Formats: sequence, structure tokens, C-alpha cells
Amino acid sequence: MSGVFGVVSKKDCAQLLFYGTDYHSHLGTEFGGMAMFDKEISRQIHNISQSQFKSKFYEDSKRMKGNKGIGVISALDEQPIYLNSRFGPFCIVTTGLIENMNELVEELLKKGISFSEVSNSGPNTTELIAKLISQGIDLVDGIEKMFAKLKGSCSLIILTKDGVYAARDRLGHTPLVIGCKDGAWAVTLETTAFLNLDFNIVKYLLPGEIVLLNEKGLVLKKDGYRDCEQICSFLWIYTGFPASSYNGINTEVVRERCGRYLALQDKDIDIDVVCGVPDSGIAHAIGYSMESKKPLRRALVKYTPGYGRSYTPPSQETRDLIAKMKLVAIKEIIQGNKIVVCEDSIVRGTQLKNFTVKKLWDAKAKEIHVRPACPPLMFPCRFELSTRSISELAARKAIRKIEGSDIENVSEYINHRSEKYKAMEKLIAKDIEVTTVRYQTIENMVAAIGLPREKLCLYCWTGKCQKLKKCTTKKHS
Repeated sequence: MSGVFGVVSKKDCAQLLFYGTDYHSHLGTEFGGMAMFDKEISRQIHNISQSQFKSKFYEDSKRMKGNKGIGVISALDEQPIYLNSRFGPFCIVTTGLIENMNELVEELLKKGISFSEVSNSGPNTTELIAKLISQGIDLVDGIEKMFAKLKGSCSLIILTKDGVYAARDRLGHTPLVIGCKDGAWAVTLETTAFLNLDFNIVKYLLPGEIVLLNEKGLVLKKDGYRDCEQICSFLWIYTGFPASSYNGINTEVVRERCGRYLALQDKDIDIDVVCGVPDSGIAHAIGYSMESKKPLRRALVKYTPGYGRSYTPPSQETRDLIAKMKLVAIKEIIQGNKIVVCEDSIVRGTQLKNFTVKKLWDAKAKEIHVRPACPPLMFPCRFELSTRSISELAARKAIRKIEGSDIENVSEYINHRSEKYKAMEKLIAKDIEVTTVRYQTIENMVAAIGLPREKLCLYCWTGKCQKLKKCTTKKHS
């Protein structure tokens, strides 16, 4: 998931843009970018795979000028993309995943439209979105036509001379939030960006909603779909920053509730210590400790904020290196203890086994009980860049061992009350070499988030997106 931010002010807003974008640094790992309008559009893009956004863009933020701008921390492609369209120049940042990208690229190529931002993985996703939008009569019409063509998810922010446009994807998978303060309006993915910049939340955009921010305020360009929301549940479990809220529900509070539910499932084990895998596992562990009345201790600590998330980089080699180097075990806390380890999820399982569990055993833990805060991941995400194949997933590897081959119908392994589900948990525990694994149930995860189940995207766990066809084929009246 890429982090996006946009701002319009009655005076220069370079510093607001710089800090607002930087508050999304926990999301993307590859590129950072900023664009501003001051008589014309200027932009800067830097590779941040080996550095932080702040260090790369600090000097740029001093030089760039303008009263409106957009910024991005990108998970994959270079952004922002600049395009001089028939309805004027614009700069765009996006977040999401386009399932039918190859089909859309081929369609544009047949029309004689070329792509300039091409890497080893193919055309730049944001450039594709920009060129689809440019096919419209105007910018809003272009966004609508783009939404109608794509499969997957795309939320975006666009900079023009008239202001900053924001559009949330039709399923509302990725949040976009509007805020204001004296003389300034902003749009953000993470509400954390508003807290220290003194913005007040005005509204959460509806799925499919399009708005314009200018010096006069907020202008509705297209109403959204009130009955289509399928916001990503993983935002609360792992992706989102602890201080952020989505639909008015704080991330840290949800994670604490997840931990409480995990502890309620554990009446049959005796433990000495609760710990969380930094950073996102910490709040889950806090909740577990509060409910179980067992002490929370830092058996694992993260070495400096410079090490990012091991889940988000695109290459396995980079993920493994980060996982190995960022966590340090404290033997004096671990030795001789029966430990519950709270983790946000088990995705592939290899990092947990090789770079977390091994450190705990090496420090002479007596027992290790792993408690993921979400259910077993069964399907690759269709809406954001994460796991890209079923074969990667720890749960699927366990199912393959139990069944002797890959199977299409995994409903028994989704049902936490079934014997096959319990066998899967035991096999995963054996595979990652821990005493036990016990997953969060879907019902408890939904209860911890606090939204109706039908408003949450649970595709990673169930393989179902109940509103997909209904909401991606809708037309505005």
C-alpha cells in the first residue's frame, strides 16, 4: 500500500506537504515523491529504498514553493506522474492494485498511446491510471471512466492549477480523509498526518466519491456509494499507523481488543510472559496482557526506526534481511520462560520461524506460543500489493501437506471449529517450530474492529468480496 497526501492553502504549503507526506513512511518502501503548483507544476522523486523520506526530501521542501501540492510514499512505482492532457496539465499519485493492468495497457497501445515510465516489471501503474483518466471529457469524467474500466482498487490524488482532486476507490478499500484548519485543506490516507499538523477531520470520503480542494474549501464533484464500502481489515491489524483512525475507529484500540480476544481463547495454557513482535504486534500483546493478567515484557526489541517493515519490500531477499537485522532478543527476559508471542499475522511463516522464533529458542525460551491477531491468510490480496501467489501462504502450505495436493475448496480450513482447521494449526506450529499456534477467529477480528462485517474486506481470509460486482458496475445518476 502506498501512502498519499495532498494540501491546498492560502499561503505557501511546502512544509505542510513535506511533513504530511512523511507521516506515511511506514507504508511504502521504494520511492517518495512531491509535486507543487506555483504558476506551473514542479515535482521531485527520490528512491527511498535505502534511506528515509525525510532525509531525501528535506532540502527539496526548502526549495519547492506553491500553495497546493501532493505527495506519496510509494510501495512500488515512481510517483507522482506528470501528464499534459487535453484538459490541462496535472500530476497524480495513486495507491492500489490493478488486476487487469496488462489488458488495459494493451488497449491503450492499440490506440497509439505509449508509455514512458517502464521498468522491468512493465509500465508504471500510476502512468496507466493517468492516461486512462486523460481519455475523459474532463478530469472528473476521466476518473469515472477509469474506475469503470479497472479491476482491483485505485484511490488517487491529483494536482492541477485549480486545486487538488481526491477520489476514493469504488469499494472504499483504501481510506481517504479530508481535514481543514485556518486557511488550509488537506486529504490524507493516514489521519496520523493531521494530528501534529493541527488539521481537524471534516469527512471520510465515501467509496467512489470525488472532491476538489481549493483555496475556498471543499467542493463535491461526484457523490459516493453509501452501500458499497469494503474497507481493508488489515489496516487495523497491521498496515495502519497506531495513531490513525479509519471510519472513526482507532488502530491502537482495535489491536488491543484483538489481543484481548486472543487471550480469551487461551484458557487452557499456562504462561509466564507476553511479548509482541515489534512494531504492530506490541498493541496486540498489550491487549493479551490486560485480559490474561500476565506480565507484558519486551523479549524482542526493534533496533532503531531505520529498519522498515519486513512484509512490504517487493523482494524476498530484502524482506529476509530486514527481518533478521531489525529484531534483537533479550535473553535475560526470555530464558526459562513460557512465552506468548503476539504477531499481527503469519503470511509466509519463513521470517517468523527463521528470524523471530529461532532467536527466542536460542535465548532458552521454555515454551513459545504464537498468537496471530488475524485468521489464517488463505488468498492473495486483490486490492493492494502484498502476497502475490497462494503457494506462498503458510496456511496453504499446511493444507497441501494435509491433503497431499492443492485443493480449490478450503472452506473446512476457514471454519475454526472444524477438525481440519485444528490440524492445520498444529502443522503450522510444527513447521515454524513453536509449541502452539492459535489464530484469531474471523468473528473475533470483526468484533475487535467494530464495524459490521458487510462493511469490511475479508477477502484475504475468505476469498469472497460480496460487493465487488455490485459496486464496480454501478453508474452515477
